[in-house]
Amino acid sequence: MRLSAASLSVFLLLTASCSGSEVPRTNEREAPSELSDVPPSIAPAALQAEVRETQVRDFYATSGWTPIWSPRAEQALTAALEKRAGHGLDRVQFLPDLSKLSAAAREIALTRAVADPAKLHRIYTIPRPEVDLAPGLVTAARAGRVDAWLDSLAPGTPEYAELAKAYLQQQKMASQESTAEISSGDLIHPGDEDPRIPQIVTALVENRYLAMPVLASPAPPQGTNGTLYSSDIVTAVKAFQHDYGISDDGVIGADTVAILNVRPGDRARSIAVAMERLRWLTRETTATRIDVNTASAELSYFRDGKLVDQRNVVVGKPGRETPQISTSLFRLVANPTWTVPKSIQRGEMAGKSAAYFRRNNMRWRNGWIVQGSGPRNALGLVKFDLQNSLAIYLHDTPAKTLFDKHQRQLSHGCVRVSDALGFAQMLAEQQDIADQWSRACASGKIAYVRLPEAIPVRLLYRTVYVSQANQVTYRTDPYGWNVAVADLLGFGKNAGKQFRSEVDDIGP
Repeated sequence: MRLSAASLSVFLLLTASCSGSEVPRTNEREAPSELSDVPPSIAPAALQAEVRETQVRDFYATSGWTPIWSPRAEQALTAALEKRAGHGLDRVQFLPDLSKLSAAAREIALTRAVADPAKLHRIYTIPRPEVDLAPGLVTAARAGRVDAWLDSLAPGTPEYAELAKAYLQQQKMASQESTAEISSGDLIHPGDEDPRIPQIVTALVENRYLAMPVLASPAPPQGTNGTLYSSDIVTAVKAFQHDYGISDDGVIGADTVAILNVRPGDRARSIAVAMERLRWLTRETTATRIDVNTASAELSYFRDGKLVDQRNVVVGKPGRETPQISTSLFRLVANPTWTVPKSIQRGEMAGKSAAYFRRNNMRWRNGWIVQGSGPRNALGLVKFDLQNSLAIYLHDTPAKTLFDKHQRQLSHGCVRVSDALGFAQMLAEQQDIADQWSRACASGKIAYVRLPEAIPVRLLYRTVYVSQANQVTYRTDPYGWNVAVADLLGFGKNAGKQFRSEVDDIGP
């Protein structure tokens, strides 16, 4: 029986450590030799009476309702569970008190199911790992190698290992912290003196943007008491602002203070969610693909396994979120027209005058508002058609200034691409259709150019990830999607810092 590896938590929440993590691997220690490899004798009817979940029922049906958890296999599993902090799962209670359970209830408790990303998001079509769990588990349990089998399920990527390491570090720091929050107040400009500077310095040190020995020498100017917003602190603040996706002008305002107040425990929570999302993804990625991270509003284009292009994008605003889907880019559209969705017709465009329609080259056609081709079209001069039933696609835009904003969750759900014409030209050249594409663009009319090879596209949501410089990078949770995942991981329902769009923009 083949099950989604996102379906059974005791397996898919991946309690065994990944390669490169600092967590000790369970197969480095053999179970005590006195433990038996023989499962207890349990009547099939007793097992059937304990099962509530369909997937667990199917699992045991394939093995003829015979138990699989010998004392040795159980010991290997519980030892692995004790080390689950390396996967950000230390707050998840996997097992009840087994000593209080009957043999049948104990057997089923060791195999119980939980989380699936499709239950957390209204739309989630990204392929998930498929693991032939039933025979794998049975074989591993009967051979006394549950620990090694669990180990093989974890993502073995360097990024996952780096996040695991960062999680343990932040958890350790969280257990030691006692710093009070930085209070709100006036803006702090470079060269200002402010009593909050020592707290800000502490937060920057905690976030590894400053080193305390550097601050100790030279001594602060006489009379400042360490309250001067000096040049070395400004440099650290600018780097911090850049990495967190807010205006990196060095001026400390409400946004900067809010993120400086994010404590190690908050960061650990975000990392745990990020690791869970990585566990939802297939282990093998397509060598040539486009990944859009809607949390950071960035597009990354990989070709033959190498990152060859990265650019800013504008994605859906809160309430009009860009969904998490897997699709493919199959054609370029030159000089596109835009058929305005009914929701925008009834909303932002309700009551627009005839003069507005003329100015924006719009007209009614069979009950729909259609905007003609041209540089003022909401789709700009190029549309990247994606294969999906949600009317989600990538496109150009006349609103170029939005790409300079640090928070770019501003659209109605589609993805606007910075220098879209340049990106389209690069793809056309790589697929040997540059001449065809040039003629389509020059025509001034809507024209379709199919790509000889469709490019896989993933629209992902990642608030913590490892950058190309191998740095753990944090972003805010603009859609609030971390809340439900963090709650399932045992962190509660605190939403953290979220962004709300204040731009009234008409466009897909």
